[in-house]
Amino acid sequence: MRTVWLVSAALAALTVVAVLTGSPRSENVPSDLPVAILPPARSFPFALYTHCGIDEALVDGVYFEAERPLIGEAFSAPPGWDNPYQRGRMTLPSPDRAVFRDDLGHEVAFHARPGATAFKRICD
Repeated sequence: MRTVWLVSAALAALTVVAVLTGSPRSENVPSDLPVAILPPARSFPFALYTHCGIDEALVDGVYFEAERPLIGEAFSAPPGWDNPYQRGRMTLPSPDRAVFRDDLGHEVAFHARPGATAFKRICD
């Protein structure tokens, strides 16, 4: 019982000290800390291979996988997409994310496959 009382008293004393001295989290933080600025997303012309559907892309040596694959009949290009390639732009908002867009309004989001050294499936 004495241990519980001592712990309670110690917590009460710490609370009083914190109230009297102010919160160290709000008072001792310098206001001139540097702000991390993220580099802008890279965007460049890209020919997306669509012949067997849209499932993967190789961008700057990194293998990416479509978040929602788009596959046409019999593993072909989806309806409304050029075959074997769709020309557009690939944007890399971060090292592990890529987004393909074209002038027709198509958009496909990709995420990196860490450690991948080849496509999951080779298209004929």
